[in-house]
Amino acid sequence: MASRNPPPQEYESDDDSYEVLDLTEYARRHHWWNRVFGHSSGPMVEKYSVATQIVMGGVTGWCAGFLFQKVGKLAATAVGGGFLLLQIASHSGYVQVDWKRVEKDVNKAKRQIKKRANKAAPEINNIIEEATEFIKQNIVISSGFVGGFLLGLAS
Repeated sequence: MASRNPPPQEYESDDDSYEVLDLTEYARRHHWWNRVFGHSSGPMVEKYSVATQIVMGGVTGWCAGFLFQKVGKLAATAVGGGFLLLQIASHSGYVQVDWKRVEKDVNKAKRQIKKRANKAAPEINNIIEEATEFIKQNIVISSGFVGGFLLGLAS
């Protein structure tokens, strides 16, 4: 009996080990995405009053800012704590770190990120253009979101 899934392939380079998600194909397959974010959704100005738009933007912005703050603190604590523990262990003699190798690996990672960023530039520019157009069409809700986001960061 033939199996449905082919066996996993071994990759010789790191460049082939990631999957690219095509948002245009995703939007074609999921119609709700087009209704919410597509061109046919229309600007919010036509659907809701200014007060409603400001409240919607403010509440969603506050939620996003609050979550961003909490996740950011957690990530900073984890990274900083891990680095601190590594330094203490290294200084105490429990662990020996080959800092030249770490530097070499970091530089290799930076080169790979730059290479991948150059490949992704057209898609990113397209997303930025669509986001800019959305913000222009929905300036009231967008400004409410920014205000709420900043309040969420501060709380």
